[in-house]
Amino acid sequence: MSDAPELLPADVKPSHYDVKLQPNFEDFTFDGVVKISLDVVKATDTITLHATDIAISAASVTLSDRSVVKTAPKGLISLTGSSKATVHAAEGVLSFTEETATIHLESNLPAGGKGVLELTFKGQLNDKMCGFYRAKAQQNGKEWYMAVTQHEPTDCRRTMPCFDEPALKCTFDVTLVVGKDLTALSNMPVKSEGVEGDLKTVSFDRTPLMSTYLLALVVGSLECVESKTPKGVQYRVYTLPGLTHQGAFALDVGMKVLDFFSDYFGEAYPLPKLDMVAIPDFSAGAMENWGLVTYRETALLVDEKTSPLVSKQRVAYVVAHELAHQWFGNLVTMEWWTDLWLNEGFATWVGNFAIDHFYKDWDIWTQFVSQYTNRALALDSLKSSHPIEVPVKKSSEVNEIFDEISYCKGAAVIMMITNYLGMDKFQAGIRAYLKKHKYANAKTVDLWNSLTEASGKDVSAFMGVWTKEVGYPVVSVSMGSDQTLSFSQERFLSNGEADPKQTLWWVPISVGGPGGDKAVTDLQ
Repeated sequence: MSDAPELLPADVKPSHYDVKLQPNFEDFTFDGVVKISLDVVKATDTITLHATDIAISAASVTLSDRSVVKTAPKGLISLTGSSKATVHAAEGVLSFTEETATIHLESNLPAGGKGVLELTFKGQLNDKMCGFYRAKAQQNGKEWYMAVTQHEPTDCRRTMPCFDEPALKCTFDVTLVVGKDLTALSNMPVKSEGVEGDLKTVSFDRTPLMSTYLLALVVGSLECVESKTPKGVQYRVYTLPGLTHQGAFALDVGMKVLDFFSDYFGEAYPLPKLDMVAIPDFSAGAMENWGLVTYRETALLVDEKTSPLVSKQRVAYVVAHELAHQWFGNLVTMEWWTDLWLNEGFATWVGNFAIDHFYKDWDIWTQFVSQYTNRALALDSLKSSHPIEVPVKKSSEVNEIFDEISYCKGAAVIMMITNYLGMDKFQAGIRAYLKKHKYANAKTVDLWNSLTEASGKDVSAFMGVWTKEVGYPVVSVSMGSDQTLSFSQERFLSNGEADPKQTLWWVPISVGGPGGDKAVTDLQ
């Protein structure tokens, strides 16, 4: 059975989204229009894209010669085997699955041509904390709502019809129509704002090329504390009214770490601003949306007078982790969810690396062993564990691998690579990787290739078994009568059983001599 992912048809490829959304807090819905610029790869009279809990009321394609291709009349659409298909109000638009919509056109789009697919739709400001959802805020006995997005891994399709796959990077123009007294935020700075009656229309600058899961929107009654980094990036922390003082620590950490990463990665942060927003209803700890990072309140806010040190450490690390993603995940994105660990494992390691740089007295690397390495060892000692690289066939399977193997074991093996290669060669490889793949997508092997070129060591051969196989070895050492050392290895299982697969890991071993010198050998 093939592990190849199930992707959308490749007849058309998106290049740009122009989306306009208007949330309604009375009935918790939103109205939207999206114009998707398409390159026609293969002649086709159908376009299938992602849409979940979205009702499409109008659809058409405008070609580059300005001719309009309308949707096909219902009577011309074959419904064979599709008795359960959902029929949209827009003629010729059906959903054959819960996560897609197919637009049937009255004629073929010509191969090699270009067009703009325009869709008018309506969605739900749901209470599931995914897609474009409503977040309940409670202050001083009053209750009100914000509208927030959470799109990773596969929920941009709940916000608008889109090609919701990480490799299909596009640029985005975003417009929000909101109450005139509300704050509207997106990935980029505000380009224009106009007020008409009780509503204001806010348009944002165009984004760089990015994946759909990074598109972000926030609408609500917010206040901010702000400053500018030494490298000139406008930096803001948004909170509920009256809580901005609790965002000061995160602002200070974020500004230092953002410029630190620009230097470490050899690539300047490419956006003109970065906002961090504390959300009262939030399912994850934080989300690295490019230029608009969203957080659970406890992961962003601290009270300098009453919060314990552990709370500050948690906030500092989470901020650093999400900022690392601005490069490792956003600038360069995994090609498919199988390589999710590349995002999360690296961000976990380098987030701790950055915090250790600024807060030496926190003894970060001792905490790293207990919080990450030991958690990974415990989970990976079970027969039910899984490799770091897990084949993901369907997008619905992605959430299953957001676990301690991806984050903790991923970070631990990155730490192992830095020790094996040396920090200078590791950094050179990371810089080369980012430079080669920026604004594009990459696989795990692409990182290994960059590290191999920088270090002269075969990183792919060394790391392959660590990421593709489950478990880890126990290395046993014995000394013979002739003073020679003998090494052996076997997988460690917490139940004491032997591993019938007899996996062999490539293990770098450091042997210290009586004078303090160390010799490094590779155990295979």
